[in-house]
Amino acid sequence: MDDLKFGTRDKRGNWRPNARLEVGPLFDMPWNPVRVLKWIPSYFLPWNALYFVIGAVFWVYLTPERATLQSFGWDWVILIYLRNAAVIAAIYGGLELRLYLRRAQGARFKYNVKFPADHPSNVFMFKSQTLDGIVHTFLSGVPIWTAYEVVVLWMWANGFGPWALVGESMWWLVCLGLCVPLIHEVHFYCIHRLIHIPILYKWIHSVHHNSINPSPWSSLSMHPIEHLLYWSDCLVHLIVPSHPFLVLYHLQLTGTGAVVGHIGFDKIETGQDKAIQSHAYAHYLHHKYFEVNYADGMLPFDKWMGTWHDGTEEGDQVMKDRFQRKKARQMGKSASDTKDSMQ
Repeated sequence: MDDLKFGTRDKRGNWRPNARLEVGPLFDMPWNPVRVLKWIPSYFLPWNALYFVIGAVFWVYLTPERATLQSFGWDWVILIYLRNAAVIAAIYGGLELRLYLRRAQGARFKYNVKFPADHPSNVFMFKSQTLDGIVHTFLSGVPIWTAYEVVVLWMWANGFGPWALVGESMWWLVCLGLCVPLIHEVHFYCIHRLIHIPILYKWIHSVHHNSINPSPWSSLSMHPIEHLLYWSDCLVHLIVPSHPFLVLYHLQLTGTGAVVGHIGFDKIETGQDKAIQSHAYAHYLHHKYFEVNYADGMLPFDKWMGTWHDGTEEGDQVMKDRFQRKKARQMGKSASDTKDSMQ
């Protein structure tokens, strides 16, 4: 495919799409039902539908019977870990293999023309962004994900929590399932803003932001405390009536779904003139500029808070103007503090 039909490259070779990033239309004022209807397919396809299917397969075929889950046992706990690790290895590893190792589509549709493997850095273990991400993923990320899942399944099996029965609460569960991506977005925005507080950023979130040019294995390359916060969104199912299948879907969306914002390519080519839209650009801009797009734009939090970057040159200028105002406020405060100390 010719990526220049869909975007432009700067003098360094970095690519940006022509289309302006738009936030989701659910809170448009005046409300626009036509735009909502046009947006709905992208809400489900391809990613959320994939996580739903994986969650269903895991629930039906790869989750022990309720009687087994009533008592902790290493056999089923290890099974949960292995199936979670396997899906991450397949999806993250598959994307890494195709796009970054084989480089099957070269740098077409790649936001940052550089490939991390060509630029080793001391900020990563073994000077490798890929190996660093793999270590954080399988030694911290997947174990913490599994711990949440194990505890919630054990609670369900023993009747702790407001669990709903499919036959009695079908429509409620359908509505809750439809809202799971929105619940994740709300939670992600809140904890993401929290860990950008300077002291938390320095000691926790900076691990993830070492990947300025993210690739698939950057997705769960996080400090263990960030992993604990990141997967805590599944605890909503202990507050509202839910079903363990929805927990598994939610955990897939959070865990497997982390890769979406870190693919580094706008489109994944699947054939001649055919490609899958990654929806990665909003989060790529966060890794590039740090203080924009704390959420992915499904809900308009960043637009409300003045931190939305729509990917255009105008968006660059809005961001620069905001940085200048912030710098001026900080300089004014510093001058005021100095004056007070001299009095």
